Amino acid sequence: MKKVSLIRCEEYELSKVKAGLRQAIASLGGFEPYIGKGEKVLLKVNLLMKKYPEEATTTHPVFVQALAELLIEYGAKVIIGDSPGGPFTAGMLRGIYKATGMEAVAAATGSELNWNVGSVEMKVPDALFLKKFTATDYLNDVDKVISVSKLKTHGMMTFTGAVKNMFGVVPGIKKAEYHMNMPKHEDFADALIDICMCANPILSFMDGIIGMEGAGPSAGEPRKVGCILLSDSPYHLDKAAVSIINLELAKVPSVVQSAKRGLCTADLSDIEFVDGQVSDFFVEDYVAPKAVNLLPKLPRPIMWFMLRYLQPRPIFNAKECSGCADCAKLCPAKIIEMENHRPVAKLNECIRCFCCQELCPRKAVTIFRPFLLRRISK
Repeated sequence: MKKVSLIRCEEYELSKVKAGLRQAIASLGGFEPYIGKGEKVLLKVNLLMKKYPEEATTTHPVFVQALAELLIEYGAKVIIGDSPGGPFTAGMLRGIYKATGMEAVAAATGSELNWNVGSVEMKVPDALFLKKFTATDYLNDVDKVISVSKLKTHGMMTFTGAVKNMFGVVPGIKKAEYHMNMPKHEDFADALIDICMCANPILSFMDGIIGMEGAGPSAGEPRKVGCILLSDSPYHLDKAAVSIINLELAKVPSVVQSAKRGLCTADLSDIEFVDGQVSDFFVEDYVAPKAVNLLPKLPRPIMWFMLRYLQPRPIFNAKECSGCADCAKLCPAKIIEMENHRPVAKLNECIRCFCCQELCPRKAVTIFRPFLLRRISK
């Protein structure tokens, strides 16, 4: 059994968030079982891209500040970091830290921001899919890692939480290579789990005060959930969060693969909820991402037809597009070209990772699902 703490918190008011986090960590026995005084702790936040806190794309700075203050009061040294989408450079980090509020958090708490943009090869002996991978070198700068994720839906993986948050230890555009090599959802989920096992977060917090629904992880809409979540298992934490927002556990690839690998069960039976229950926070009408339903198992000729002609595909809204070309630069499959300052995709070569939608700063990319696909996916 793993404990998952669910704490009611309705707003980003520092004293209230701090009180909620204090109660959550107390329910798990405090910081002492996990962190030694004087140790350097990485707060691995979700800083997907240059977004402001109210857009609910990134971990909220008040949440990070409250947690950093608690850790510093305990006696730990705090470093805040992530490898966002796009080039992993000091210049890119500077703009993202400022926009997401992390620069202000560091100034207010005395925490450090990570500026180490180096990379290192990591071996994962117990991995199922990735026996080694390229990681950000800042993992070598700390003694412990804490995941501080955001509760969001995800167009490719249905849900992005504590496990997928660890994908941010892969540097910048190197992420695109993994997308390209693992277009199948279950393979990518196993790779995420391998990376999570290697990063080994000793605690996983989730900012579920305001989540994101719909076309997450960046183009969805903010949705109030009013919950702080904590566990020492990212796999169990994700199951709790998925259940709160009324997604089926069996439709979240990272949850399915975690259960297959024996890291958790396929239901909630191995979770001891403390402080609150799923029913206390349950959001029945939380909007799921529309592009995630997988095709059912069909005879091979029919499946070939479906995959060839009826897969979901990105649609580029020319009116909303600014012509920044981020989608073309960051497309793992390199199938997007700019014509007259607007993206044009070779859809027959698209791997359906939907990075174009995920990383578009203007929400100018939507995912279209053909009618028949919608029908047979129900």
